[in-house]
Amino acid sequence: MSVQVPDFDLSGFLPYRISVAAQRISTGLASQYREIHDISRADWRVLVHLLDSGEAGVGELGQMVNLEKSKVSRAAARLAEQGLIVKIENESDRRLVRMSLTEKGHALMARLLPVALAYQERLETLLGDHLDAVNAALDILNTEDLS
Repeated sequence: MSVQVPDFDLSGFLPYRISVAAQRISTGLASQYREIHDISRADWRVLVHLLDSGEAGVGELGQMVNLEKSKVSRAAARLAEQGLIVKIENESDRRLVRMSLTEKGHALMARLLPVALAYQERLETLLGDHLDAVNAALDILNTEDLS
C-alpha cells in the first residue's frame, strides 16, 4: 500500500522562497561588512541593535535580533572581548546584565553603517518598482500571527 502524497513544488513554496532570499541577503551583507571587520551575523545584529537602543539586556536583545539567548550571550562575549561593547552588571542581581556600545564599538559602527546603507540601496535599486509591494508584504508577515 502506498501513501498518497500531494503534488508539491518546493521552488514555488513561499516559506522556502522567503527563507532562501533572507539567507542570500544576509550572506551578501555579511560579505560586505566582513571586509571592514571580521564579525559574525549575530555580532552584527547585536551591534546594530545596541546602536539603535543604546542599552539592552541579553533577553531583550534576543527578542530584538531574533536569536536564541545563548547565541546572543556568545556574541556579547566576543564583542566585549574585542572592546566593542561593555557589560554592566546589576548591583542587586548579578544575573541581570545590560550591554552598550563602547567608543570603539561606535567607531566600528560608523564604518559599517555606510556599507549596510549602500547594500540596502543596491537592493532597493534591484527591486525597483516592486519595492513598495515587498515592503507592504514584509509588514504583513512581520505583524501577523503566523502560527
